[in-house]
Amino acid sequence: MAELLQLEAISLAYDTPQGRQPVVDDFSLVLEHGHIGCLLGASGCGKTTVLRAIAGFEPVRAGRIMLDGTLLSSAGFQLEPEHRRVGMMFQDYALFPHLTVEKNIGFGLRRLDRAERAKRVNDLLHLVGLEGSGRRYPHELSGGQQQRVALARALAPEPDLLLLDEPFSNLDIDTRERLAFEVRDILKATNHTALLVTHNQAEAFAIADRIGVMQKGVIAQWDTPYGLHHAPASSFVTDFIRREALMAQRAQAYLRGEEAG
Repeated sequence: MAELLQLEAISLAYDTPQGRQPVVDDFSLVLEHGHIGCLLGASGCGKTTVLRAIAGFEPVRAGRIMLDGTLLSSAGFQLEPEHRRVGMMFQDYALFPHLTVEKNIGFGLRRLDRAERAKRVNDLLHLVGLEGSGRRYPHELSGGQQQRVALARALAPEPDLLLLDEPFSNLDIDTRERLAFEVRDILKATNHTALLVTHNQAEAFAIADRIGVMQKGVIAQWDTPYGLHHAPASSFVTDFIRREALMAQRAQAYLRGEEAG
């Protein structure tokens, strides 16, 4: 399968009053066409900064970012976000509250004529299971439904790559797990390539073909879910996977106890 996204030894840093603060250093990965990747790690490990760099919101200090053979970023070069063919779904969905669902989805389709835009919006409403909801407003929808609208809007311009920044974090546990599987099904059905950022191992393992476990700005291991479980590359990966799995089990047991009570 052909490579779509290539991050080649990139370094990212923030300028602060105290000087330049490194966030990511010598960071590399490859994501193939039609695959779903995930950057998994604790808060502050640099995963969202990597996502923002791919989208064009953060400059690369060293290395380069390539998408389907096109240079997106390198030291001293920055292709504008609107020219990258990269879609992004934000943590808070970022829906326009004054626009209906269909107008939210069609917001980035102004280049199409009215009939083409309406067809594309209707196709996407069907894809995400929201037929008949086009004239509703975001505040009239549940959190899960808003998330589906945000996904449809991100897919509307048919980006080469979709970026998802903690897309399920605002949802309750049951809805989060169900939608993780549904989003994977949608992306696979449309053969979209996507990169997800999360701190939740259950989400990562539910949705991703490849997972990068991150540790202080570097990838400790970029592998399949099976590989991470059965062939961890370091003691850090072993401990991380076991710790997160144990925390998830305790959370589920706690919730079951609450429901029983």
